[in-house]
Amino acid sequence: MTPCLIGGALIGRWRPQWIAPLALPLVRFGVPVSLMGLLLHGGLNGSLFGMALLSVTAITLMMMILHWLSAGIAALGRADLQLGSCIGNTAYFGIPATLALLPPEALPVSIGYDLGATLLVWTLGPLWLNRKSQMQRTRERWRDLLAHLSASPATRGLLGALIVKVTPWHELIRDALWLPSRAVIVLALVVVGMRLGDIAARKLKGPVIDLSAPLICKLVLFPSLMLLISLAFPLPGYARQALVLQAAAPTAISVLLIAEAEQLNAARPAQLILISTLSALISVPIWSLLISPLSGTPGT
Repeated sequence: MTPCLIGGALIGRWRPQWIAPLALPLVRFGVPVSLMGLLLHGGLNGSLFGMALLSVTAITLMMMILHWLSAGIAALGRADLQLGSCIGNTAYFGIPATLALLPPEALPVSIGYDLGATLLVWTLGPLWLNRKSQMQRTRERWRDLLAHLSASPATRGLLGALIVKVTPWHELIRDALWLPSRAVIVLALVVVGMRLGDIAARKLKGPVIDLSAPLICKLVLFPSLMLLISLAFPLPGYARQALVLQAAAPTAISVLLIAEAEQLNAARPAQLILISTLSALISVPIWSLLISPLSGTPGT
């Protein structure tokens, strides 16, 4: 993961014009097909939507905790940093981390988490960042939500896997997509690095902000909360591991996109995305080691 992100960041910083020609076909076609192959290999089951509900529950609880902490920590009183403290880059960082560190059975759990988080952030995120918005924008917000859900690689990959699953050729397709699926994930990490390089070169305007509190909340407090929630349910060990790693993913680029769409100052979320991603290269492997004993935890 680290070489891909660093290499992509260098490309994005010095050759930003390469981002769109590579990212657009990769996000629209490559990543959904890759996730489709990985889902077919890892298996599909009804618990995927339960994982989506767990992610929504964890994020909602975390937002309540952040609101309570904001009384004593100024940085956590900012709506954009609150959102960045619990919405992670699950599609392009969390899922590759799952593939690298966990068994294939954990992939549907990670995709379920991503679906729930995507639904929540594009439904309530704009309202959270701009609480004085006019009611006439409600229809526009729902249109944006549907657009981002339909464009999500996780959504497209899931739909593709469900369609292929009912065909008589699903085993042949599953085997044919296995190696290309893993290769595309590597390219997706390069694209994330390119976008981070572009952010560092173009969007980090203004003074450097103290982001220690949001970083601790995103990379330490929120995964800890997700671990406690997962322990309250009779889940397999790999499911708990996947949920924690998804919660430990760095701040999502979608937080920056929502801030820009709401015509707010994007400097704070841009800095948080960049710093949290660099920090997650260390914190996520640490979380993987800490939760490794869960692999032997029975799901009963």
